[in-house]
Amino acid sequence: MARAELLRQQSTHLVLAELKVACANCNVREICQPAGLTQEELDQLDALVNVRRKLKRGDTLYRAGEPFDALYAVRSGFFKARVTFEDGRDQVTGFSMAGELLGMDGIGHGTHNCDAVALEDSEVCSIPYSRLEELSREISSLQRHFHKLMSREIVRESGVMMLLGAMRAEERIAAFLLNLSQRLNARGYSPLEFNLRMTREEIGSYLGLKLETVSRAFSKFHNDGLIEVEQKFVRIKSIEGLKQIYAHHVS
Repeated sequence: MARAELLRQQSTHLVLAELKVACANCNVREICQPAGLTQEELDQLDALVNVRRKLKRGDTLYRAGEPFDALYAVRSGFFKARVTFEDGRDQVTGFSMAGELLGMDGIGHGTHNCDAVALEDSEVCSIPYSRLEELSREISSLQRHFHKLMSREIVRESGVMMLLGAMRAEERIAAFLLNLSQRLNARGYSPLEFNLRMTREEIGSYLGLKLETVSRAFSKFHNDGLIEVEQKFVRIKSIEGLKQIYAHHVS
């Protein structure tokens, strides 16, 4: 065997070995390593998730109109999804954190319908969609797993539509904080103390509220003893209090 080919194979094996070690300790393993797969199937999946990409704060992972060819598992960091209208106005349509998937907006039509922008220094793992489809046909449990993940995203988006359609401002902010707390808790982070990666203006854009309205709601929650706010740091002091505000809508 030619020396160059031997070195290439050794390099490939080394990269895959490093990837497997990293994936075993990664907070997106729920996405990339679903339970119930055999070792051989896990090896196939490890080989599929073969590209990592680091982004600086403000970098764009993909833009609206670009061809869709991969899903992205957020390994670390935080992203916002943004749509830009013809008149130049931006609308934030979602936030994604470590342990969640990006890119599913492109599955339906083969092109992305929004921009994905890093809100802090971040890292994603790229999952080529064509290979994922092939592997899913071979491994039925993998197909069910990704259908479950996609269903979760659909449910989350429908929840946002409910926020925008019927809730008062304070109810929207309470629901936003509760949702963020639950998602952080599910990924092993503190559900009661966290830094907001997004600005008040971005929260307002997401919830259909003006910046001043968002700021007033945060101040009121602070004064009522529900939360403590210091710039972007938030400490939830009364989960039940926030739930009562939200329950006012659903009752």
